[in-house]
Amino acid sequence: MALIHDLIFQGGQMLLVLGLAPLLTGFVRKVKARLLRRQGPPLLQPYRDLIRLMRKDVVLAESASWLFRIIPYVVFAGTWVAASLVPTFRSGLLFSWTADLIAIIALLGSARFFLALAGLDVGTAFGGIGSSREMMIASLAEPAMLMIVFAIALIAGSTQLSTMAAFMNSPEVGVRVSLGLGLVALIIVAIAENARVPVDNPATHLELTMVHEAMVLEYSGRHLALIELSSFLKLLLYVSLIACLFMPWGIAPAGVEPVLLIVGIAAYVGKLALSGLLLAAFETAIAKMRVFRVPEFLGAALMLALLATLLRFVSRSF
Repeated sequence: MALIHDLIFQGGQMLLVLGLAPLLTGFVRKVKARLLRRQGPPLLQPYRDLIRLMRKDVVLAESASWLFRIIPYVVFAGTWVAASLVPTFRSGLLFSWTADLIAIIALLGSARFFLALAGLDVGTAFGGIGSSREMMIASLAEPAMLMIVFAIALIAGSTQLSTMAAFMNSPEVGVRVSLGLGLVALIIVAIAENARVPVDNPATHLELTMVHEAMVLEYSGRHLALIELSSFLKLLLYVSLIACLFMPWGIAPAGVEPVLLIVGIAAYVGKLALSGLLLAAFETAIAKMRVFRVPEFLGAALMLALLATLLRFVSRSF
């Protein structure tokens, strides 16, 4: 009976993140439009776009290989699994033992590799530009992300997300400068990984500025729908990760009453709404930077993560 309950909760989390991912993107777009005094698209527009793409036929280039056809499914599966491993409304789920930060980084890195490979597979100029820029950003974002993981793991004593969330929600954590630096570095990495302003503008299709869109220009139909849904899930993943590590309030432990689970779901939705509001306000207030300034932007995240780790080692000596 306990196994059935665990399966239900784990499946519920997978469906929850899958259902809320387009809603988060639609909420950010709506808030940005309102801040610019425009009506903007409907809140449920991402769902309509996905349904419309799923109904369309797939058009493939003559030079596309078999790898080009299966990559959207691989990217979607890897991103969905990574997003489902992050504790949202309840910790101690059935697969929580696999919810390790390093494993999640590996899943995201694998999805990024295959997506860049898809951009190169057809042989177009835009695909090559997008893939090269994506790898340039990844070469700087992944070391920063690993240093953030090490800094937080040194404080929490584990890289397992349920353990880290429980520690962050306990009185033992206190006020630490290392956590503040890690939070700022994680936000910078999340902005870069999701191709948001100021690193990239997800609403543009200019060949001189786009990164993510350049890699998926040759996709259409259900393949493009899976790619778009993967990008929605990736944004939700990073927001959930920040909420799990730095705002773990409301996450229900294992074996609690259903009322606390409802409170956990409500708290999670509230965190998503707050994060979407802050993201929209940030993107509205700042302009996109030049591509050659992106290494400096991500270099700041790496330096902050290194400083957080160094401060942790120094504080241990006192």
